[in-house]
Amino acid sequence: MSHIPSFVFVHGIRLNRAAWVEVIDHLPPESVATAVDLPGHGSRRGQHFSFEAAGEVVLEAIDRVGGRAIVVGHSLGGYAAMASASREPERVAGLVVAGATYAPTRATTAPFLAAHRMLSSWSDGGERVSARVLRAVLPRRTAEAIARAGIASEVIPDVVAALRAVRPLDDLAAYAGPVRFVNGRFDHFRAEERRFLSATSDSSLVVAPVGGHYLPMTRPMAFARELRAFASTIEPAGSESAPYVLDR
Repeated sequence: MSHIPSFVFVHGIRLNRAAWVEVIDHLPPESVATAVDLPGHGSRRGQHFSFEAAGEVVLEAIDRVGGRAIVVGHSLGGYAAMASASREPERVAGLVVAGATYAPTRATTAPFLAAHRMLSSWSDGGERVSARVLRAVLPRRTAEAIARAGIASEVIPDVVAALRAVRPLDDLAAYAGPVRFVNGRFDHFRAEERRFLSATSDSSLVVAPVGGHYLPMTRPMAFARELRAFASTIEPAGSESAPYVLDR
């Protein structure tokens, strides 16, 4: 029997674990997979976001799926995945980072604060208008699942403060395991992908010919195919336990 990898999925800013529902559905049925809510998002709304707290969430999820896993992060989740891997590299079998190959600065994060001010002018924090935008750009099932779990615009200031302090290139340099960057051709967060590649000791880059920042959600089957291909290159560490499935 071939090695069955474990996966931990980490979502982007304001979203929640439901962002991965269709990607997980396209993994082999025997795969071990779980998705987390980052602090301040989904079931953890109201919590303070920091990369230290996000790392605790990611590492706890790795423990739930057997103690070692491929960590897959999109956007904010990509930065959280890289930070987690630098903290506990032996527990991260591999990293897949989508839409997070740009080192955040005050200038590049300023639009998030402007969006927060605008969204805060609505009585619901802009949740309904945010849900309408997601329904326009994402597959219906994914958009509805995210909306039901809640869109956390109120967390934006915490996230921006954390992003301005994070050092993703240093995090990558501290992680010796395999990394695959997966970006949509039209993703504005791919501007520094070559710098991110050069910061790692074992990495590869896939650029989808179509798709933008929300590539994992808009093209879940293709993204899951990249995950399967990446997982097939990773050797198991130690003995292999019987596979089981979480949160499918």
